[in-house]
Amino acid sequence: MPDDIIVKDSNGSRLNDGDSVTLIKDLKVKGTSQTLKRGTLVKNIHLTSVPGEIECNTKEVKGLVLKTEFLKKA
Repeated sequence: MPDDIIVKDSNGSRLNDGDSVTLIKDLKVKGTSQTLKRGTLVKNIHLTSVPGEIECNTKEVKGLVLKTEFLKKA
């Protein structure tokens, strides 16, 4: 990922690879009947080339792409 892209969470805190984030809203996962609940901790995120998105895994779902507007740094 290029160094000039800055990824921020919903509060404006800068996110880096390997950070942990918390969901601030219940999110339905497309393609499944799964819903990730508010307050879910997501560890070891990976930044993408898109500034408003991160890649991550949860206990329930692997290979998720989440929008940073629904996250806050843990």
